[in-house]
Amino acid sequence: MSTTAQATPARVAVLMPTYNQAPFILRALDSLFAQTLLEWELLVVDDGSTDATPALIASITDPRVRQVRLEQNRGLGAALNVALDQTSAPVIAYLPSDDVFYADHLASLLQLLEDRADAVLTYSGVRHHYNRNASGQLEGYSLQLVQVMHRRGAERWIEREELVTDDLDRMMWAKLRGRGEFVGTGEITCEWVDHPAQRHKVIQESAGGGINPYRVRYGITQPLRFHSSVGNVIDEIERYRPFRERPDTPLAPDGLKILLVGELAYNADRVLALEERGHKLYGLWTPEPAWFNSVGPLPFGHVEEVPRIGWRDTVKRIQPDVIYALLNWQTVAFCHAVLADNPGIPFVWHFKEGPFICLEKGLWPQLVELYTRADGQIFSSPEMRDWFDTVVPGLSNRAPALVLDGDLPKRDWFNAPRSRRISEQDGQIHTVVPGRPIGLHPHTVGELAQQGIHLHFYGDFTQGLWRTWIPKVQQVAEGFLHLHPNVDQERWTQEFSQYDAGWLHFFKSENAGNIRRANWDDLNYPARIGTLAAAGLPMLQGDNRGAIVATQTLAREYNLGLFFKNMEDLGAQLRDQQRIFELRESVWRQRDRFTFDYHVDDLIGFFRQVVVQ
Repeated sequence: MSTTAQATPARVAVLMPTYNQAPFILRALDSLFAQTLLEWELLVVDDGSTDATPALIASITDPRVRQVRLEQNRGLGAALNVALDQTSAPVIAYLPSDDVFYADHLASLLQLLEDRADAVLTYSGVRHHYNRNASGQLEGYSLQLVQVMHRRGAERWIEREELVTDDLDRMMWAKLRGRGEFVGTGEITCEWVDHPAQRHKVIQESAGGGINPYRVRYGITQPLRFHSSVGNVIDEIERYRPFRERPDTPLAPDGLKILLVGELAYNADRVLALEERGHKLYGLWTPEPAWFNSVGPLPFGHVEEVPRIGWRDTVKRIQPDVIYALLNWQTVAFCHAVLADNPGIPFVWHFKEGPFICLEKGLWPQLVELYTRADGQIFSSPEMRDWFDTVVPGLSNRAPALVLDGDLPKRDWFNAPRSRRISEQDGQIHTVVPGRPIGLHPHTVGELAQQGIHLHFYGDFTQGLWRTWIPKVQQVAEGFLHLHPNVDQERWTQEFSQYDAGWLHFFKSENAGNIRRANWDDLNYPARIGTLAAAGLPMLQGDNRGAIVATQTLAREYNLGLFFKNMEDLGAQLRDQQRIFELRESVWRQRDRFTFDYHVDDLIGFFRQVVVQ
């Protein structure tokens, strides 16, 4: 490494935020030492790294390089603000520790900035994904740190306490636009290095990140305001404040100590219904959750964390009465590992989805062992129970079993009154799909439009995943597709009760009444059932009479929805105002059944049965 002395004041302050990137950092530093511009200062902000980063930085003897270490990870914005406060050069550049400068990068950016008095920021072209080039800003991304240089000012980066986002424009660049122009060199003078642990990939849901992977990666213990550039706004601070700020419920005389293992998927706050009845909750979470796999530390509190390292010793100390392992395929391997090393605690396995994915992912052996070795089994639907009894014969006789949907919402979100329906105002029929419009192909929505039926599609993140579907639908159903942003639980009743009915998954079953032929569509209770129930909405699904379909059985048993053969049939049923009124009132009367709280006493009774057997 270079030991060049700094003979003149620095013209550029280079800021390097880093967290656990020891395998990259020397390469990044070497690219800085190779710059044709020598008058720079570098401040490395080690944001709580737990790898070899501190020792590597300490080995650098170049006087232009300084290091600041933060004892705990505080996030990109805070690290950059520390660097801004501890450097003095009039111009700022950025070198993330996993990226690379080419030799004339700093010189070309600075020259353009000096040539353009009206410019506040200059940016280079960038190499990315190891063999692709962009002459300026990459399509679909903000300007990246590595390609930017700007004049120093009073602006500061947004920090984690305010917002977590991968949108650097929101974090800083937008603040600079009021002071001048952004000008590009058009030259490829740096590389935005592509690898799985890039920050934007930890944040973006579509890249395998999201709020829960972000929480795990950076060891977050506080609630977050989170908005990726592709996802929905999540404000855990305000949403969960009432739960978080109430005191813990004292342990009831017969209260259980329950160790939650795995993840909680959607509606994670439902488990508070257990704590509110005087049971003590602990959490041992899967280390690699998907964005929708809720893990701790939970933003609503009242669940004590169990560290993954040394968890067995902690479990021996707290002596829980039962291990409640759940929920989706992403946690199967972790829950199986806990089962294999279980220090003698009764173990309940609760699986939501999906067995077919476990087959695809090579997790089937672990899933079968979770069912066969568990002291208690919980199935998400009766159909799921019956299907598993065909693939693991005799399963239902091996241990106590319960049927309970895995991610029902908490009752607290069902308190709002209903809204006036849109159809009462315009005389047309309005249906809603919260989440993916599964089975509603463009031609199908076109057939809906021919019947005068509107489709309201909610969820900006989901809409991004269906972005090719939307224009096709708009072409064949002009004026009948309406796009809306995501709606959080507290607004479900108010928002969705405006509509006449809501869509479950629309599909034609092919199992002909044979449970062995059932697929996931047949076995599943979609999470949106609770959302539609909160609003008292009749639930729409195709008529699969003669087939085994979980949602069909449920809706027929409790008089929850309409079953139709085609869109003309659906239109006729939706225009039957008396029938729709009766259905709407039926769902409204029974909606408590679709809350977790409604089933808590049965669940606790099941735990007690497992504990004493």
